Amino acid sequence: MDKKNNLLNIGWLILRVGIGISIFFHGLPKIMGGPDTWAMVGSTMSNFGIDSGHTFWGFLAASSEMVGGLLFALGFLFRPAAIMLAGTMAVALITHLSMGDSFSSFGHAMELLIVFTGSILIGAGKYSVDAKLLPKIA
Repeated sequence: MDKKNNLLNIGWLILRVGIGISIFFHGLPKIMGGPDTWAMVGSTMSNFGIDSGHTFWGFLAASSEMVGGLLFALGFLFRPAAIMLAGTMAVALITHLSMGDSFSSFGHAMELLIVFTGSILIGAGKYSVDAKLLPKIA
């Protein structure tokens, strides 16, 4: 049973690091794009009736992806990072759906929303910073 658990933890580590690094690289150009990019990204909040503060919302989404991606990969402050990432993907999914996009456009956001939501329940796993620093919540 130990070997099986070890393989499960290694598998989760590979998935967590791969997804975390990938989402980091989605957020990096948004952060580096500055206020004009943040305002464009944040304008999606209009789908929720929020027609101001778009620069703030865009910065929050870009930060969630960039910083949250790193935290997700490291398994550090994992559940808060996964919650922020799930929220960002929920907004992205709703935005795509409200525009009438096809599955090929909204599928990525939907898949990541599923992954991040499941991750909240799973936790960071044995091979994570949380397991070393915060073993009771990992």
